[in-house]
Amino acid sequence: MALSISAAVLLGIIVAVLLKGEYVRFGSMLTCTLFGFTLAATGLAPTINGALASLAGLLSNL
Repeated sequence: MALSISAAVLLGIIVAVLLKGEYVRFGSMLTCTLFGFTLAATGLAPTINGALASLAGLLSNL
């Protein structure tokens, strides 16, 4: 049975686990989140989305 989950949900779960385990503090998490939103508004966003799609395709073939 294949499970389909979006990258945003998966990364959100990872961030929640890191915050709960106190590996990442709230300030660091907020900074990384704001950086991600800023990066998404640049011309680099399509390249990043393409790389994530390629990685997901590679992982689904394993």
